[in-house]
Amino acid sequence: MKIAAITTCFPYILLFLSFSSTFTSAQDPTHNFLQCLNHHSHDISESVYTRKNTNFSETLLYSINNLRFAKPDTPKPLVIIRAVSESQIQSVIYCSKKHHLDMRIRSGGHSFEGLSYVSPLPFVILDLVNFKSFSADTKTNTAWIGSGLTNGELYYKIGETSGTLGFPSGLFANVGVGGILSGGGYGMMMRKHGLAADHVIDARLIDSNGRILDRKAMGEDWFWAIRGGGGGSFGVVISWKVRLLPVPKKVTVYKVYRTIEQNLTSIFHRYQSVAPKFPKELMIKADGQSIVSNISRRADKRTIIFLFEALYLGSADKMLSVMQGQFPELGVVREDCFEVSWLQAMVYFSGFDLFTPPEILLNLTVLPRPAFKSNNDYTEVPIPVQGLEGLWDLMYKLPPTKATLQFTPYGGRMDEISESALPFPYRAGTLLKFNRYAETDTDEAERMEWIKTLARFLTPYVTKNPRSAYVNYVDLTMGSNNLKGATSYQQASRWGKRYFKNNFDRLVKIKSAVDPDNFFRHEQSIPPISV
Repeated sequence: MKIAAITTCFPYILLFLSFSSTFTSAQDPTHNFLQCLNHHSHDISESVYTRKNTNFSETLLYSINNLRFAKPDTPKPLVIIRAVSESQIQSVIYCSKKHHLDMRIRSGGHSFEGLSYVSPLPFVILDLVNFKSFSADTKTNTAWIGSGLTNGELYYKIGETSGTLGFPSGLFANVGVGGILSGGGYGMMMRKHGLAADHVIDARLIDSNGRILDRKAMGEDWFWAIRGGGGGSFGVVISWKVRLLPVPKKVTVYKVYRTIEQNLTSIFHRYQSVAPKFPKELMIKADGQSIVSNISRRADKRTIIFLFEALYLGSADKMLSVMQGQFPELGVVREDCFEVSWLQAMVYFSGFDLFTPPEILLNLTVLPRPAFKSNNDYTEVPIPVQGLEGLWDLMYKLPPTKATLQFTPYGGRMDEISESALPFPYRAGTLLKFNRYAETDTDEAERMEWIKTLARFLTPYVTKNPRSAYVNYVDLTMGSNNLKGATSYQQASRWGKRYFKNNFDRLVKIKSAVDPDNFFRHEQSIPPISV
């Protein structure tokens, strides 16, 4: 593989290239790390937070979005660095290497297993929260966006720029763009435009030697890997150049609820077949919970309720025509539908009331942050009614509203893209992505076991050989890298093949070429393999 020329250097590049693995004895790794930072980056002190700082805990917790990893006994970083410049990131990389510290890279803090802010080894956090650049060119419909932006900030800035441009990124406003794009990223326009990463056309990355590389400098293999190969394996991506995509001035949205007593089982069984076949302009997600309701015919008054939420890139009349022709069972009527701007639709799908001012997208702490455990699958055939009824029965095992099922239909544009175009392989033939999670605020052990039980139950109904999963919904129950020493290809394949299918082999080769010493690592990062 060709590793191309450096696009930008800094004064300490020779230190990186001549770096020795000789361990510097130290009684206090924090002290030595800080000394190194101050020596190599004289303006960094205001960006550094240690355990001695009064606002250390606040800084750490600010973007921990799974509170299962906010407990007192969760390993804490020695230092958090909220870098404000590329040269500061270079210094953090150099000093982490020199003092043999794990470096975790945090964008929005939404790793389902806390991999961006927790490590079992002594570690520091490189927090990209200050990398929020946004520069749009409406002549070419492109934009450079910083990895520290959230979905909400990105959507808001696009909406300020144009009322007829959008981007197919994630759903919730406080999710970080850096993590989304690193794993592929999907949202309500996936069926029309594919993944978010399908529209990345350049990037700026800092490698383990401190080199700053763009697409041309890193080469096509490396550039391929960072667009869906998962965060934390191939470098620190500080910004991305993306295509902005046309959207109508008005789009149509609705949210309708259906329960078991309203024929939900039959409706959802039908949904699995039709949702991936709708016109590309229509996406209907489906999320389910158990609740207590007086309409239930059960003695305990429990029922299953599903929210069906839709985005149609067009008018309400055209959307209703599609629904009546292809999915009349859901019973959507004109009164359910609202025509709004694309930006206002993104507010709606982030969980806010429809007409909440879009400035709410800039509030990074307003959305709830539960403690939870999740796992996920893909389906290629509909789950039969018998399987759905068994799924409902398992939902009743937990208290009301403490578990959620999330279904996202594929098809449309996703069917037209090769499974090797990016590391993300789930394209033609995929019906649904199926995520589920249980809140673990209480009875954590019981609920963790419930998630495993649910996964075992679903085995006959989901993909096989390999059983598939989405890397941005990381799940450590599938296995992890060795804390010390190399991880074998066979061991890493236990999760790597599930996330990436055969693309895993290419990712391993690229990792082995661009980061052979495995500086960028976490429990399920791509391992280098010695040849």
